[in-house]
Amino acid sequence: MRLRPLRIALVALLLAAGPARAVDPPYQEEMERLSEILGSLYFLDPLCKPEAKTDWRGEMADLISLDEPDDDRKQRLTGAFNSGYEAYARLYRLCTVSADQALSRLLVEAEKTARDIHSRYAE
Repeated sequence: MRLRPLRIALVALLLAAGPARAVDPPYQEEMERLSEILGSLYFLDPLCKPEAKTDWRGEMADLISLDEPDDDRKQRLTGAFNSGYEAYARLYRLCTVSADQALSRLLVEAEKTARDIHSRYAE
C-alpha cells in the first residue's frame, strides 16, 4: 500500500510537466530578426531596385536549411520573414525616398546581424 501514494505523486508530476519543449539556441532572437529583415528586403529590393538580382526568399530558405531548426523554430523563422514582408507591403506601393532609405538601413543591419551571429556562434 505504500507504493500507491508514490504512484499518485508520480502520475501527478508527469501530468503537470506537460509536453517537453526543445530549447532554443542562444542565437534564436538574432535569427528571427535576420529573418524579419530578409522578408523586408524581399519586398523592398524589387520595389526600389528592379534590376537587383538578389533572391531574398532563396537566401531565407538557405538560412533555414543550414540552421536545421525543429518545426517550431522553422515556423517562427518563417513567420518573422513574412512579418517583415507584410510590414513594408502595408506602407509602400512605390519606391519613395523613405523606402529607399529603409532598404539601405536594412541591408546594413542584415550584414551586421549575420556577421554577429557567425562570429559569436559559428563553429
